[in-house]
Amino acid sequence: MPTILVIDDNPTVATALEVLFSLHDLHTIGAESPQVGLAVLDRIPVDVVIQDMNFRADTTSGEDGAALFRAIHARSPDLPVILLTAWTQLESAVELVKAGAADYLAKPWDDHKLLTSVQRLLELSGTRRELARRLADERRRRAELEQHYDLRGAVFADPAMERVIALACQVARADVAVLITGPNGVGKEKVAEIVQANSAVRDGPFVTLNCGALPSELIEAELFGAEPGAYTGANRMREGKFESAHGGTLFLDEIGNLSSSGQMKLLRVLETGRFERLGSNREQQVKVRVISATNADLPAMIRAGTFREDLYYRLNTVEVRVPPLAERPDDILPLAQHFLAQGRRLASGARDALQRHAWPGNVRELKNVLQRATLLAAGGELTAADLALPAPAPLRTPPPGDDELDRKAIEAALAAQRGLSRQALYRKMEKLSIPRE
Repeated sequence: MPTILVIDDNPTVATALEVLFSLHDLHTIGAESPQVGLAVLDRIPVDVVIQDMNFRADTTSGEDGAALFRAIHARSPDLPVILLTAWTQLESAVELVKAGAADYLAKPWDDHKLLTSVQRLLELSGTRRELARRLADERRRRAELEQHYDLRGAVFADPAMERVIALACQVARADVAVLITGPNGVGKEKVAEIVQANSAVRDGPFVTLNCGALPSELIEAELFGAEPGAYTGANRMREGKFESAHGGTLFLDEIGNLSSSGQMKLLRVLETGRFERLGSNREQQVKVRVISATNADLPAMIRAGTFREDLYYRLNTVEVRVPPLAERPDDILPLAQHFLAQGRRLASGARDALQRHAWPGNVRELKNVLQRATLLAAGGELTAADLALPAPAPLRTPPPGDDELDRKAIEAALAAQRGLSRQALYRKMEKLSIPRE
């Protein structure tokens, strides 16, 4: 049952609030002075505080109530506090709302408004507790990952990327083919390194081949090797990537660029573990774990007849999708700090600019932006201007007739999400320069 702490030296007020809240299954604790109220907070978990603004008969300034609020706020910044104030103390109450108080209500209060405010604040407190629990769970899971697995120095903070890393670690021990999918620049090779580093062949070689960086006629020679004279310019024996990766892992990036002939030969190796060098009739046997990656839509390529369906299922025992940076915003600043040169810092404006940018080039673009800014910036602190990111798209100007709808939407959204009364909502709108009319 939620607990409401009422700090008021008027027994009639305390009793009235206790009766009101008990009718709605809310537990109330009364405190007749600021000292008693603070002592309660030191001993008992409380969900909402309702405090008077004046505790001394010789003054109506609300100074003692303001001091009490500041003491509560210093102890528990997230604890919502509702101020009960007389009209003579309104100015002081408004200043305290700006300082962090949840709301104020003038005496005599409206029961319905007070209950509505308390219930919304309780919902907000529950959301905060749930968020804190999730953050604690994320820290625990991250610590477990770092304790039990080699993460190859991966930098991540977003839960979406944590799930990717956890899946990569989970499938690493199984001797199965892994297909890593996602846009260019998201870190697919880093995920492949994590799979290799935690696999049964982690002590074997880790060989990579970018299938999109070579002409199709040379990819097969790179994969399987070639005898002298196998093709124009082949004047010596070339060892292929499969030979080099024997006893370890072969990472095939941009697998969607493999030619039809290369696809057929790769399928045979995956099925039999045997291959021939170009220009040779002698088969070789290898044991290689294959991890592949692509930014292409392989199912669409299968439908178009440009990628073999049987090869797709051989490569895709487990798929690990790496989301774009726009879908893991909590990774932006940790990655940016990682890419910064030693001794460089990000100004608050630079941090804001990084978080507002859409990052179509993903982690690769972020790294390039930070490297360029580090080289060109004059001072030790990088500003938004140093990053030279394009300005975000301007907000849409609402056409005539939208204003009333927007006003109601803003009012409803703020009230629902922040637990504000109408008066507190208007104060927030004034602070944000949102017109009331």
